[in-house]
Amino acid sequence: MRVELRVEAWRAWLDERLGTEAVREFLRRKEVPIHRHTIWYYFGGMTLFLFVVQVVTGALLLLYYRPSAEAAFESVQFIMTEVEFGWLVRSIHSWSANLMIATLFVHMFSAYFMKAYRPPRELTWVSGALLLLLVLAFGFSGYLLPWNKLAFFATKVGTDIAGDVPLIGRFLLRFLRGGEEVTGATLTRFFGFHVAILPGMMTIVLALHLILVQKHGMSVPPSLEGTSLKRMPFFPNFLLRDLIGWILAIGALAALAALFPWGLGEKADPFAPAPAGIKPEWYFLFMFQTLRLLPAKVGIVEGEVLGVTIFLLGGIFWMLVPFLDKPTSRRRSRLFTGVGVFFVLYIAVMTVWGYLT
Repeated sequence: MRVELRVEAWRAWLDERLGTEAVREFLRRKEVPIHRHTIWYYFGGMTLFLFVVQVVTGALLLLYYRPSAEAAFESVQFIMTEVEFGWLVRSIHSWSANLMIATLFVHMFSAYFMKAYRPPRELTWVSGALLLLLVLAFGFSGYLLPWNKLAFFATKVGTDIAGDVPLIGRFLLRFLRGGEEVTGATLTRFFGFHVAILPGMMTIVLALHLILVQKHGMSVPPSLEGTSLKRMPFFPNFLLRDLIGWILAIGALAALAALFPWGLGEKADPFAPAPAGIKPEWYFLFMFQTLRLLPAKVGIVEGEVLGVTIFLLGGIFWMLVPFLDKPTSRRRSRLFTGVGVFFVLYIAVMTVWGYLT
């Protein structure tokens, strides 16, 4: 009885200062609809969990990493060979980055096909699209940090592609590289992006996205709207199911890191020739393969410039989908579903093609 009174006193003390009762009341009222597509709801939480893994492992790596062309490679080598379990932390960081991007793609396309962007969730979709852009930027900036040969030349190719952006390409190339070529200044700049600028932007956009999700709740597919659906409490039912998924993810990360530890390769040499068959990470491969297939000239326009322009317009279209797809028009809605199917197939085919060639 005395312990219960103390717990109650502490609860009252915290509630008076932090308003915890409002949070508990929100958790008691929050529910998740149950239907045949409920499984897709878990990918949002899984992506968030993997992002937390990224933050924790990245902070640990930051204790030993030195962001300079002279010391970056050696510092990563030191982490992998001298720091206790350093190789494991780095492998988990790398594998969780790839899994996070994979789950984010699944989450995004599942939300698209369930029409989760319909009013009043337009801004939820836009903030999610911005999160995808930021996560890809994280992947691109972090890839260079070990300063190995593959990362060096992949960054050179990637920034060359950025230089083909119409009107601002030249400025963008110099902004990313910190000069005309990929040098130690590029590494320092990418390090700043990766550990300061992008995390700050990510925090703001992620907070907005989560607030909007909590405000509007879980959406249901149009075909199930107006029907009587069962619902489960978010806490503890749905949260415990999320927790099981997170535990499985930790197990998968540990297994991948132990069985397939992330390699380091050779130190970057700006004067060495580019290795044959250089390719970007898998999540950029569909764009890379598309640009490879385009001819040098398409009419009066350079092939790469045309390809980059098409991808930019595609990204703008994807972000504006909630404002273009009218839920009152079944014909237009079916058209947008077909566009989504095309995007999924195109990304999958080009990624496999790029991997095999």
